Amino acid sequence: MKILVTGSSGTIGTRLCERLLEQQFEVVGADWEPNKWQPAVEQLTVRIDLRDESQLKAQSSKLKADVVIHLAANARVYELVENPDRARDNMLTTFNALEWARLNGVKRFVFASSRETYGNSGAEKYREDMVRVENCESPYTASKIAGEALVESYRRCYGMETVIVRFSNVYGMYDDSQRVVPLFIRQTKKNEPLVVFGKDKSLDFTYIDDAVDGLLLILKNFTKANGQTINLAFGEAHSIMELAELIKKLMGSTSEVTATSSRTGEVTRYTADISKARKILGFDPKVPFVEGVKKSVEWYAEH
Repeated sequence: MKILVTGSSGTIGTRLCERLLEQQFEVVGADWEPNKWQPAVEQLTVRIDLRDESQLKAQSSKLKADVVIHLAANARVYELVENPDRARDNMLTTFNALEWARLNGVKRFVFASSRETYGNSGAEKYREDMVRVENCESPYTASKIAGEALVESYRRCYGMETVIVRFSNVYGMYDDSQRVVPLFIRQTKKNEPLVVFGKDKSLDFTYIDDAVDGLLLILKNFTKANGQTINLAFGEAHSIMELAELIKKLMGSTSEVTATSSRTGEVTRYTADISKARKILGFDPKVPFVEGVKKSVEWYAEH
């Protein structure tokens, strides 16, 4: 089986490609950025801008695969509040990837969505059937809801086998962005102040190997997962304040931690109901919050 991973230079993409290669899958990546982390993944990545339909057509022979795992996206929620055109890019790349798959006879498509699709409705835990358009908080959220709708339409209209995955705060390695875990590690290393946007904000942090395990289980159980939307997370929420204090402690830092109001467009409380993933996939996340943050600090210390 040959797997096309879009966004192969990103955090999840890099780790997924590594694991696929370890399991002897044939892999091709697609990304507009070079992979700065893994030369082996860079070698199999086609440099392409998925917003450009003509580039997809020109590179079709190199991208040919049995399954598409579509991870490519502009993924920083607040950055898309400030630059909503980046949400439009997400919608366009998802449409182009689906249409390329349809025209090239690719029957299986996995779409990486987000816990942001649930909004701030105040549920204790979020099941997959709880997304509502009226709870859409941001352009990023809109791009993911639109992507899910496109995927569902291609399943119904064209008989494509599809799975939608909703991730939540994937962290651990291969990330030097402004996401909160690598950001706090960088800042505590320099003893710089940490700012928490939302004193009571709590989210379901998912260690990267657990997230990738979920994707591998989808490939293994595609027939059972076909047509489903599935939460992949740890199933437990922790506050950003707790994260800040833990990283500060692990780094031996003197950084001051302060809290301010939550930013526009962001989900403020989220815990995933992962019972569906357990039932359909046999998903069983292994790395709890404190252990995962420790592993992250150790990884960044080495890299």
